Amino acid sequence: MVERISETLQRKISDRLSFCDDLGIRLFYRDRGGAVLPDSGQRLEPPATARFSTPNMQKEETLPKSAGKPPSRVAAPIVTPVSPKIAFLPVAAGPSLFEAVDKIADDTLLKVREDLGECTRCKLHRTRHTIVFGDGNPKAELVFVGEGPGADEDAQGLPFVGRAGKLLTQMIEAMGLQRKDVYICNAVKCRPPENRQPEEDEVSTCSPFLFRQIDVIAPKVIVCLGAVAAKTLLQTNRGISQFRGEWLEFRGRKLLATYHPAYLLRNPPAKSEVWKDLQKVMAVLGLEVKKGKSA
Repeated sequence: MVERISETLQRKISDRLSFCDDLGIRLFYRDRGGAVLPDSGQRLEPPATARFSTPNMQKEETLPKSAGKPPSRVAAPIVTPVSPKIAFLPVAAGPSLFEAVDKIADDTLLKVREDLGECTRCKLHRTRHTIVFGDGNPKAELVFVGEGPGADEDAQGLPFVGRAGKLLTQMIEAMGLQRKDVYICNAVKCRPPENRQPEEDEVSTCSPFLFRQIDVIAPKVIVCLGAVAAKTLLQTNRGISQFRGEWLEFRGRKLLATYHPAYLLRNPPAKSEVWKDLQKVMAVLGLEVKKGKSA
């Protein structure tokens, strides 16, 4: 016998079914031989909690379980952002700071002379007659630098043409050279009154033109004749006897200081010392040194 359901329960089930009809979900219930409602001929549907299913739904495939320990989690490598490399231009090897001071690109002796002009930069211009710029080979390997013009030089406009100049010519010839092979100039280009030594302000005013001359000629060796020339290029207050005959440098070029020819005229025994200095210069220039030959 089919057990009868109480009226209260029947009413609740009927209300639930009506509610499902209103929602449109009655078709989700399957008929599994539910009880027939008494006096109505209707079959009772199982409660939703017991009979609810999703028709025509396939089971979701699950991944097979691996035996043993679960695989260890591999940490992702840490990527460090790389900043773009900055390309630095190569620095070409060049002259030192001291060597590069006051150098002028594409300079020539003609430009130096034009820039000098009819110079009135210092007080020496008041008593001079002629500017004595320099003379000789503009591509010489050997440059002689003296002190300043004398009376003969002031009159002719050429360096070392007086008595001291004649002795310098003999010294050059003893080296196996001619005056035309070398370049000769002075620390100042105007004659100091009474042939006195150039004063410091006069040398500092004129020396930039001397430096430009040397830069343009680019000699292999510079010979300073006397203390004024040596102190001008070396920027020193030491006496010439402290470094005479020693190899020094001026802007990367070999420099040697020796006595001025005028000093040799007053002190002939010092000629042998000067000749020793000139032999050192000859060795650097590749000139043959002849024993016993001197000025």
